[in-house]
Amino acid sequence: MFGLFDSVEKTMRKNAANWLELAEKIYHYRRDELKETERAQLQQRMEVLRGMLRDKADASKLKLGIEQLEEVLRRTGGTFYPKSTLQEYVEFFLVAAIVVLGVRTYFLQPFKIPTNSMYPSYYGMTPEVFPDPATAPGPLKQAARFILFGAQHKQVIAPQSGPISIPVGVDIEGKGHTFYEEKPGRKWLIIPTTVREYTLFIGETPVTLQVPGDFEFDWVISEYFGITAQQLGAKARASSQTATLGNYNYRLVSLDKEAERGKQLINFDVLTGDQLFVDRFSYHFFPPKVGEGFVFRTGHLYDLHAILPRGPKDQYYIKRLVGLPGDKLEIKEPVLYRNGAPITGAAAFDKNARREGKYPGYSNVERDRAILAKGKVAVVPPDFFLPLGDNSASSLDGRYWGYVPKADAVGRPLFIYYPFTRRWGPAR
Repeated sequence: MFGLFDSVEKTMRKNAANWLELAEKIYHYRRDELKETERAQLQQRMEVLRGMLRDKADASKLKLGIEQLEEVLRRTGGTFYPKSTLQEYVEFFLVAAIVVLGVRTYFLQPFKIPTNSMYPSYYGMTPEVFPDPATAPGPLKQAARFILFGAQHKQVIAPQSGPISIPVGVDIEGKGHTFYEEKPGRKWLIIPTTVREYTLFIGETPVTLQVPGDFEFDWVISEYFGITAQQLGAKARASSQTATLGNYNYRLVSLDKEAERGKQLINFDVLTGDQLFVDRFSYHFFPPKVGEGFVFRTGHLYDLHAILPRGPKDQYYIKRLVGLPGDKLEIKEPVLYRNGAPITGAAAFDKNARREGKYPGYSNVERDRAILAKGKVAVVPPDFFLPLGDNSASSLDGRYWGYVPKADAVGRPLFIYYPFTRRWGPAR
């Protein structure tokens, strides 16, 4: 019994001390605004409660002293006491926002993989196609896939019957790419963003489809219609049909498939890119290591080079670090050499060297100012780093725009927290 009463008294003493601290704060902040009688009454109630604490009064007396002080504080507290529920919520969220911003700025930053330049180590947005309508997810499964994988379902129903064709452009490597136009769109129905609008033709009738701005729709065309980028490019070069979309003329490529009115023309899910936490803290004490994932800002790259995507100049990129200051790098396809020997430090290096699984191997770039063209040796300057993508065949990386200044290094990836796939967990 005595222990219980001791606990109550101890709690009440702490409560009384907190009320005195609040009263002191109000007195010092508002004494110039208070009337003389209010100041005197506030001081008198504070002194009574302080005396009770000195005399070690019991809990019932302390409770009475707190209630008398609280009565005065209600009349003299201004914005300090009593606080409205709205005010408390605002203060809570402001403090929470400050804490989150501090953590994000100095310790951990959430980051979403935008493209597939690091595939299959990290995934950008990827498709899952459903050529057979029976395998496509229904409404309930779509909802579950949206929660687990961030999946957006895309389906186009053919408005008429006829042969299917697409407008295609051919790059310098002979690969075909489906034409798209950039259009303004909305993310979550609210946030302004940019989307890609693709056009397919059924006979001469255009049918449009919009996907997120970083999504690689050519991947869908390849899997859904069974045609590679090289085959698409060859068909485009051989085609005599043209299409004009926007301000550009493109070759029309027949996909050797007929659309049926009222049936699906194309059906797929867009799966969200990996979302991970980036360690911004350790680079202040430990330098980056070759083989690690490497997150950096692009602001200075736009000042030095023109071979970068359209969009905001100061973005965050993720690649794999392959070169430290003074390192000599060379690509002898499919192997990347560092200081005269095959590069080591990450499983992705070995898998690319063997072209194992979905790793395509490292490839040279034949462009003006490309630092890793065939036969070239790149030497990393002091206070710079060289990052490359694991998916060399589809990565706009240091081979194109060179070296990243030390000042733009942000951190290393730590943990993939979404989506809930087999990749969930510590970053590789």
